Amino acid sequence: MLREISHLQLREQAPLSEYTRFGIGGPARLYVETSSEHSFMAAVTALRESGQPFVVIGGGTNLIVADEGFPGVVLRFTAAGIRVEGNRVHAEAGAELQALVDFSIDRGLSGIHTMTGIPGSVGAAVYGNAGAYGNSLSSYVREVRFFDGAQVRTISNAECAFRYRESAFKKNKGWIVFSTVLELVPGDAADLLRRAAEIREIRDRKYPPSMKCAGSIFKNLLLDELPAPVQELVPPRVVIEGKVPSAFFLEQVGAKGMNNGDIHVADYHANLIYNGGKGTARQVREVIHGLKRRVRERFGFDLEEEVQYVGFDILGLPWAEQKRK
Repeated sequence: MLREISHLQLREQAPLSEYTRFGIGGPARLYVETSSEHSFMAAVTALRESGQPFVVIGGGTNLIVADEGFPGVVLRFTAAGIRVEGNRVHAEAGAELQALVDFSIDRGLSGIHTMTGIPGSVGAAVYGNAGAYGNSLSSYVREVRFFDGAQVRTISNAECAFRYRESAFKKNKGWIVFSTVLELVPGDAADLLRRAAEIREIRDRKYPPSMKCAGSIFKNLLLDELPAPVQELVPPRVVIEGKVPSAFFLEQVGAKGMNNGDIHVADYHANLIYNGGKGTARQVREVIHGLKRRVRERFGFDLEEEVQYVGFDILGLPWAEQKRK
């Protein structure tokens, strides 16, 4: 079926650990990637008609893949073109976010330079409304072009329903981002490069490029959305632009330095979980669930993960265990 579609690169029993920053995960029955929108849409249509399980991934930065892998097809859109018209930058979803940041800095366009060092693809950045240092991609997105499962559509910033680390694409899992247009602000390239380098140095100290991790595991919290009794426990000094770092609550429940096998919570950052080299997805899930339970028991609310799961059912069981039940 898929082999009959042109411009698809197929790999059987592909170890998904190679496609995630955690370096964890069993094989996909079939891994498929393409830079062709037409071929990608044909593949999605064929898979839906056949009833085969499939999942679409980006750069794998925020993925936790089950140790048993995924029993279906993993699809990835890889088109990575970037071009500029005045102060508007057009970027395809498969481009690395860092490539887009560097492109904008080189051309003296300000705005997304604060996102330097954030791993992952442009499509994933739109999907999760990526950001750093009080700056989010949604401030610059003018439109997004995507496949809704039936046709290609283009919607405005307002229609994307962006919120903190949220978008319409998270709520509509069948919508696949193909490209976006950003409107940036003219700036001095040398100054932008200097400021980006300072940010990159700080980020690399916190999240070393060689570290097998997904960056921050849990979303930060909007102070106004926390229960009133919890708001009273938060010192004003930790609130940044109306947000409370999840690390604050995690520190209160003793998260720093925890470990489960070779999965560790950093001893310097309570919201950073990393794989020391031989960790498993099950151990990651156990640590995440344990941390959520501690915070819930202490503060009465649930932390929400930034990471996405592949190969687990809704109860958090690996697919192989799900089949045995």
